[in-house]
Amino acid sequence: QVQLVESGGGLVQAGDSLRLSCAASGRTFSIYAVGWFRQVPGKEREFLGAFSWSGGITRYADSVKGRFTISRDETRNTVYLQMNSLKLEDTAVYYCAAARGGRWPVPLVASEYDYWGQGTQVTVSS
Repeated sequence: QVQLVESGGGLVQAGDSLRLSCAASGRTFSIYAVGWFRQVPGKEREFLGAFSWSGGITRYADSVKGRFTISRDETRNTVYLQMNSLKLEDTAVYYCAAARGGRWPVPLVASEYDYWGQGTQVTVSS
């Protein structure tokens, strides 16, 4: 089992930056990739980006490319989502997820992920 705990969400203004953290514990050696998703009520979970655990490769959705950056602190088994130039439409619950395997270099859809964090709310105001 892998446990994931997100933190760092909150209320910010449009144009601000925010960094979310995803701390992994348990059988972290089994992780193939860590992804970030977000969800708003009534919509499906949206893929934002993912990081391959061993290869360090990242992929991003077009909707956030250039504004969001994923990185990892190996010593802390923590993956970060740095979000810049936040917009009102970035308001959502943000989730990190871990996959034990999947497409190369990283899984791109929620169904490919095996473990999920509890989510953290990000609210962007005008």
